[in-house]
Amino acid sequence: MIILSIETSCDETAISLLEVKGGKKNPKFKILGNALRSQIKIHEQYGGVFPMMAKREHQKNLTPILLKVLKDSNFLIKNLDDKNLKSKSLKLEAILSRETDLLEHFKKHILNIKKPKIDLIAVTNGPGLEPALWVGISFAKALGKLWDIPIMGVNHMEGHVLSILPKTSINKLKFPAISLLVSGGHTELVLMKKFMSYEIIGKTRDDAVGEAFDKVARILGLPYPGGPEISRLASKARTSHLAPPNFSLPRPMIHSKDFEFSFSGLKTSVLYLVRDMGQLSETDKEKIAREFEDSAVEVLESKTRKAILKYNAKSLIVGGGVSANKTLQKKIKVLGKSLNVNIYFPEKKMSTDNAIMIAISAFFNSSKAKNRKKEIKAEGNLSL
Repeated sequence: MIILSIETSCDETAISLLEVKGGKKNPKFKILGNALRSQIKIHEQYGGVFPMMAKREHQKNLTPILLKVLKDSNFLIKNLDDKNLKSKSLKLEAILSRETDLLEHFKKHILNIKKPKIDLIAVTNGPGLEPALWVGISFAKALGKLWDIPIMGVNHMEGHVLSILPKTSINKLKFPAISLLVSGGHTELVLMKKFMSYEIIGKTRDDAVGEAFDKVARILGLPYPGGPEISRLASKARTSHLAPPNFSLPRPMIHSKDFEFSFSGLKTSVLYLVRDMGQLSETDKEKIAREFEDSAVEVLESKTRKAILKYNAKSLIVGGGVSANKTLQKKIKVLGKSLNVNIYFPEKKMSTDNAIMIAISAFFNSSKAKNRKKEIKAEGNLSL
């Protein structure tokens, strides 16, 4: 099975072409083509992502990225004798009527491409920024109509859960399992009693942990995205053997009996601390970054530990952009050894938003694509 997948949930435009051999119990994944364009440089001047600006950039990026993926996988073949271009163009206009820039790119570069040997087109339909999601969905619908290929919507968060699979065999996963999903938009603990069975047992009540990293970075005058910058300063504080900070930050909800999170108050504590300290030196910033990262990671580790113990979990899957945080990885690996639980992290390139994980999720849900009647629409708050 060959799947073309599209990801536009936030500020990453990504497309991949994935070949899957074998059944769903023992699949083998081969990446035929994969391309991604980040919008970080565009959004960093604002300290965050602007939805309409992200939408505009997705419109610019999708066509050249698709052409690169098709070319890299030897699927890009021009159909110079197509006599139905006019009728096809009219159909596309109906689908892309609200995406005028995308429509022009489509007509100019994609309309005359010969139908590639693709079995399914998958596209993220949520959660995420709805203006951004709609661009990807419209693009997928246009491709599906042009090439007469079925399309299906994919849950972005399920993609993060399954992002470990290119390097991990399904047969190694033991259940019940807990999944800790940590990103700029989400912080969730998910119970999996069996493969692809999800029950959210805890989530953030306000800021996601990745969002808190970004906001604290902004308070410290660091560039966007803030997570890597906070971690860089925190690591510098640890390796330079600075004296421990003479202040402490709260560990929000660490002693609550549930699995809920809250990081807004932690961010506010940093704001008040910076206000009281006045002009910050580089050393001050390093100490604050270290204490903030320690606080956030301790909360994540503590809640995850409680979830593993309560549900007698045999595996822990960590997904999302914050899963690449080295301090979190170190803490979670120690946790796994202490509780005799198998720990699974995605490869670094699979931790951030990407289209490969969307294709993987689509493969396991591919039976739902047949005879699909439900219209695919953007769902910004879509849940697992």
